[in-house]
Amino acid sequence: MAVIYDLEKLEKPLKNPVLTIGNFDGVHRGHLALFELIKERARAIGGQPAVMTFEPHPLKVMAPGNGPALITPTAKKLKLIEEAGIDVVFCIPFTKEFASIHAPDFVERILVKKIGVKELVVGYDCAFGFRREGNIELLKELSERFHYVVHVMKPIHIDHTLVSSTSVRKLVQEGNLSEAKKLLGRNHEISGVVVTGKNRGGRLLGFPTANLHLIDELIPKQGVYAVKVHVDNRTYNGVTNIGYNPTFGNGQMSVETHILDFSEDLVGKTIQVDFIERLREEKTFQSIKELADQIAKDIIQAREILEPQEKPGQRLYGASGQEAGVEAEGDREIR
Repeated sequence: MAVIYDLEKLEKPLKNPVLTIGNFDGVHRGHLALFELIKERARAIGGQPAVMTFEPHPLKVMAPGNGPALITPTAKKLKLIEEAGIDVVFCIPFTKEFASIHAPDFVERILVKKIGVKELVVGYDCAFGFRREGNIELLKELSERFHYVVHVMKPIHIDHTLVSSTSVRKLVQEGNLSEAKKLLGRNHEISGVVVTGKNRGGRLLGFPTANLHLIDELIPKQGVYAVKVHVDNRTYNGVTNIGYNPTFGNGQMSVETHILDFSEDLVGKTIQVDFIERLREEKTFQSIKELADQIAKDIIQAREILEPQEKPGQRLYGASGQEAGVEAEGDREIR
């Protein structure tokens, strides 16, 4: 997939491009339906399926401090778009100058003359250009002048829920990961760099944790979750706590993951955590022992949820590449 960040570097129009435009945060099943249609139309006219998206999210520029928590950082979004089979992505720097382009000028100068668009596929709520003055009616009106075709996707619902980035954010923030998965078509995930924590997990509780300095913005509701953890192209089962560690008092917000059957030092590594199911609320315990006993119960519950999901022949690895369930020698703390 070709990624174009600067339209000035596009030397000539694409070959019969079929284009869709949007933020595509989350690359959810609604977005994937758009991509399938542009691929179908591109095959029909011997053209290239292309996507135009923006960095950063326009609201972060136009309303600083009020932009949404992104479901997918740009790098992840581009990876998912590539996996969807798109040929070309225009990842346009969104600035106030870019936002000042009037909708008719955007269509003529950028879509038609620069990119050479032959067909456009847009969502039912499409709006673009200065003060969002552009809409589907304008696109259809200008299509007669500039000889392109407009296709409009109707809204998609799953179990009576509108498939949208807003819906996904709401479900994740409520801790409803199973419903969010239905809209995303995959588990919600976060990534981060493992940093040195307060050394409580292994030293005090007997359950070492990987403490994350987050890359992602959209964090599930506080609580304890059954998760899958990806480390160095291997996948492990785990339990993640999101919250303030109230038992220890006056804690800062943290994301800590206990990886089952694992003993390697991960400090400095980037790991990915896929959220499978919420186990319980975070709460204050009367003693460290009471907390440790609850964590042991959380691990049992997580195993019951996660292990049946493993496909026949699939291996989840423990320390040093051992298969999960085989205890590693010299257990060390995961910081």
